[in-house]
Amino acid sequence: MECEFPSVNSNKKEIKEIFESVRIIAVLGLSPDATKDSYKVAKYLQEQGFTIVPVYPKEETILGEKVYRSLEEIPFDVDMVDIFRKPDALDMVADACIAKGNVKVFWAQKGIVNNAAAQKAKDAGMRVVQNMCSMVEHRSL
Repeated sequence: MECEFPSVNSNKKEIKEIFESVRIIAVLGLSPDATKDSYKVAKYLQEQGFTIVPVYPKEETILGEKVYRSLEEIPFDVDMVDIFRKPDALDMVADACIAKGNVKVFWAQKGIVNNAAAQKAKDAGMRVVQNMCSMVEHRSL
């Protein structure tokens, strides 16, 4: 399966603004396995002072934080949703972000592109980043 080319994406200036404005990041697909990219990225972001909210179908805590089973279960606002899921899951993720009503950033990690979902998120007022690693982009600032 070939990755779509992102037709909806933020530029470097917008990415800098994203990291200056977000504090609470829900990490969808945050694995408890320290060798997985989702764990490494979340740990890095946590070490940089961001509050990480793990979203994963199992576990009670990851990186010392309470795990939620879905974005809808999180009982407080999140600024950004950092997505480690397959591209076809992004439509449901965009819908969940819109339903939550307060998500500012829809971020699909490296290798993850779904232009229809990204456009839906953008149309709902979110900033969108696709096919980029939040850790790599933050480090480059």
